[in-house]
Amino acid sequence: MMNTKINGKKQNKGIMSIIENSLFGVFLAFVFLVVIMSVLSPSFLSSQNIFNILQQIAGIGIISVGMTFVILLGGIDLSVGSIVAFTGLVMALAMKANVPVGLAILIGLVLGGLIGCLNGVLIAKLKIQPFIATLGTMTIARGLAYTITNGQPVYSFSKSFKGISGFIGFVPKPAIVMLIIFALGYYVLTYTKFGRYVYATGGNKVASKLSGINVFKLEILVYTISGICCSIAAILLTSRLDSAVPVAGNGNELDAIAAVAIGGTSMTGGEGRIQGTLIGALIMGVIANGMNLLNIQQGPQLFTKGAIIILAVTIDLIRKNGKKKLTA
Repeated sequence: MMNTKINGKKQNKGIMSIIENSLFGVFLAFVFLVVIMSVLSPSFLSSQNIFNILQQIAGIGIISVGMTFVILLGGIDLSVGSIVAFTGLVMALAMKANVPVGLAILIGLVLGGLIGCLNGVLIAKLKIQPFIATLGTMTIARGLAYTITNGQPVYSFSKSFKGISGFIGFVPKPAIVMLIIFALGYYVLTYTKFGRYVYATGGNKVASKLSGINVFKLEILVYTISGICCSIAAILLTSRLDSAVPVAGNGNELDAIAAVAIGGTSMTGGEGRIQGTLIGALIMGVIANGMNLLNIQQGPQLFTKGAIIILAVTIDLIRKNGKKKLTA
């Protein structure tokens, strides 16, 4: 009887070790999806299609970097898509008013950072729940995006601006920018005091305050980072499409949250790795691209994204409950 229990415990530990190694599991899921999509659509693994996927996920990937910081802190940011639309339109209008491209980009980056900072102040200073605060700024930013152009697109920019989304050799520039942003995010979260504070505060805010961490300042900085990431995504999107529209970024919050959740970051904060977010973004890109190649309509695509988020959160809960049982 005792041997049965011991073997049972060993088996449970073996199962939990697989579940806990979320990064490896996510990578296996990515490989599995690539294999499935390549079987279902022979054109999936063509070099042109691979570069298309990298081009398409660059914006979401960059937004997901900021979202990873936010979720690790124990928050959420629903305003990301609206920030993309609003900052993209402001940059577009600036360039149409003959503002130099570099200055227009700087204006967009500062504006995104300010909106993110506003989110941080609402959450850290006024103690508004992140869901409510960012839902409010999401609506405000989207409303401003429609207002400043009367709902009309702004298009046709200079060659220098359109060149931002070009290629270096065969590699799309947006993909290179995305990888650089991920590398910076990895460095900050892994090797800096700021990164350690993000993990600590997400794990236990009260204990972090008692240990001397300036949680107020930390929350504002993290949401500011999220806003700047949205502005970078807006630059790449506007350049690639050669237009800025009020509906830009619609649903980006869902895609970013999905990428972070799939990547193994706990939705309750304090646990996760940004490498997982990168793989999660790739998975979202593969699914979207594969469904488009298979001519699957938008409805089933949205259903799949929602189901993936629920599955990722469920796996996170199973992993956490398993840890508690093993340590009990």
